[in-house]
Amino acid sequence: MKPNYTVLTVLCLLLCVPLIVVLMHRRSATAAVPVVRFATFNVALNRPAAGDLLTELRSGQSVQAKAIAEVVQRVQPDVLLLCELDRDVAAEAAQVFARQYLAVSQKGELGIDFTFSYAGPVNTGEPSGLDLDGDGRSDGPGDAFGYGAFPGQYGMVLLSRHAIVDDQVRTFRQLRWSAMPGALRPPGCRDEAWAALRLSSKSHWDVPLRIGPHHEVVHVLCSHPTPPVFDGPEDRNGCRNHDEIRFWVDYLTPAASGWIVDDAGIAGGLAAAASFVLMGDLNCDPVDGDARRDALLALLAHPRVQDPQPRSEGGVAAQQGQWGVNADQRGDPALDTGDFPDVPGQGPGNLRTDYVLVDRARRVARSGVFWPPQHEPGAAAAEASDHRLVFVDVEVR
Repeated sequence: MKPNYTVLTVLCLLLCVPLIVVLMHRRSATAAVPVVRFATFNVALNRPAAGDLLTELRSGQSVQAKAIAEVVQRVQPDVLLLCELDRDVAAEAAQVFARQYLAVSQKGELGIDFTFSYAGPVNTGEPSGLDLDGDGRSDGPGDAFGYGAFPGQYGMVLLSRHAIVDDQVRTFRQLRWSAMPGALRPPGCRDEAWAALRLSSKSHWDVPLRIGPHHEVVHVLCSHPTPPVFDGPEDRNGCRNHDEIRFWVDYLTPAASGWIVDDAGIAGGLAAAASFVLMGDLNCDPVDGDARRDALLALLAHPRVQDPQPRSEGGVAAQQGQWGVNADQRGDPALDTGDFPDVPGQGPGNLRTDYVLVDRARRVARSGVFWPPQHEPGAAAAEASDHRLVFVDVEVR
């Protein structure tokens, strides 16, 4: 009797069904969880006069901008905060940089189209009308609400592939420094100046994004506090840097945020249930350098915050090769994000100053600092700024 191949085929198929179900379940269980890559990068795209950067970028031939764009393209972030990119009145420089550099392939890397952006005004170069630096004049860069030769110098821009909830953006550019309870008022600061000074040297932003398949809202908290140097024994910049960072500690603590009022007049900080990623060049190392680091340590230890501690091999190689001030530092050089002067008495050495901090309720999939060792791909481009790009991959629901 000849076998009935049709019956045997059907029988085999039926026996395979349980195996197929198991394999499909396993594939589903091990499928990669979608992530959003958040990054911050101080790009050092600042120029001495208003309009200089825009003119340079419009040419399409800025060597520095091309190198910066190459770094960004090698990392491929989804959300990117750029610090030290001069802001003109129409924020056109940020648009030109995104369109003519980031979206255009550099050295064969894949260009990035950032659909959404936010580039609000900043305090740098904004005239205060007061003699804040005590030089007898009221029109110098040290007399602005944030140090700068013109309004918008050293500006910020947030670029995103995910939609910005525009009507929920909060800014704190005009918040008075004196409003902060227990603020570190610099010694000798006159009452008139203290009443007028703003806390933010650039600005503090809370920019909500809709991300993931369920369009959940994640607040991107952005700032670029002043460097804690370039002042005198009064340590005005050191005090301000400390309090600019402390702002975020209070903003994330509902019981301590009542003093905070945004530029629209709305009081309070971030809701206890809100999800966030905090990014920026905070100009403060947790171990080394001249900063007053108490506020940073409080932020890193905040119960709502997790620090992924992004690392690089290039930071270790730079520390060992450059030596100098670095020889006496106590911090882990793999965590460094800034390549600063190393000659004793002339610079702080390499430091960790740039951060991407994540809501503790989120899971971090990966993190890193783009600092390749010499002779590796991208190493030359990374030297276009004295800072290195920092990224963190955050899982989305």
